[in-house]
Amino acid sequence: MTRPVTARVPAKVNVQLAVGGLRPDGFHDLANVFLAVGLHDEVTATPADTLRVTVEGADAAHVPTDHTNLAARAAIALAARHGRAPAVHLHITKSIPVAGGMAGGSADAAGALLACDALWGARTSRTELLALCADLGSDVPFSLVGGAALGRGRGELLTPLETGGTFHWVFAVADGGLSTPAVYRECDRLREETGAGATVATIPDPEPSEALLTALRTGDPTALAAAVTNDLQPAALSLRPALAETLRAGADAGALASLVSGSGPTCAFLAKDAEAAQHVATALAASRTCRTVRTASGPVPGATVTTA
Repeated sequence: MTRPVTARVPAKVNVQLAVGGLRPDGFHDLANVFLAVGLHDEVTATPADTLRVTVEGADAAHVPTDHTNLAARAAIALAARHGRAPAVHLHITKSIPVAGGMAGGSADAAGALLACDALWGARTSRTELLALCADLGSDVPFSLVGGAALGRGRGELLTPLETGGTFHWVFAVADGGLSTPAVYRECDRLREETGAGATVATIPDPEPSEALLTALRTGDPTALAAAVTNDLQPAALSLRPALAETLRAGADAGALASLVSGSGPTCAFLAKDAEAAQHVATALAASRTCRTVRTASGPVPGATVTTA
């Protein structure tokens, strides 16, 4: 019998998320600087008579186990590419926060692609895998690639970035999730409210920050802290005002930078080093402004087969 295959996939933090205007197709052009961090989900693919998804770990009850699960959709897409049935049991072990702005669902999709490809001996090229990732969602290609990268287009067109060191992070996980489409809609609404408009006709094309790219390249956490930005943060705070207290608690604890991760509601705090990160984490846990606190560093590799 074919042995199960497990893929390990990291979470991400957006150190820059510059959002362009609303396009006619409903998406936004992005300048999205990703950093993969050491919080991981694992996806194990086992031969089965039909497609089945099971989930364990943090917030597992909030993860769908039907064919709407992004990992299930990944298995279906890969099977279709190779003209076979998606007969596989996908077991997901969650550690990445669910609906937390850290690409947990995207990570599971990338992990499912890699695990199923190895299980089925499909030998899908890297180019094909990335194309499948892009079809599945804007963040899925980065979950496969990992490290640090600039995402253009919807975030799926990746350019790897050089990093000169390890960056230490603290993540404050909020109660409940935030819908990414809802946060983008709120971003558009807030822009309209200012009178500036929200479409590509009025919003400048997003561009990466040269200061931020230099900070990544030199491995300078203080310079990186000065350059991090997230255009979705006002929308996330509008939908979840309590996040402001979490951000303030982390800043008061000495974090170099405090920002909402992606579309939220997880808040990310950049620390000077591992010791400083632990201090921030302890203070955040005591602040009672979040449900749980996690520490992680990055960059780390993308999706990797760990057993086969």
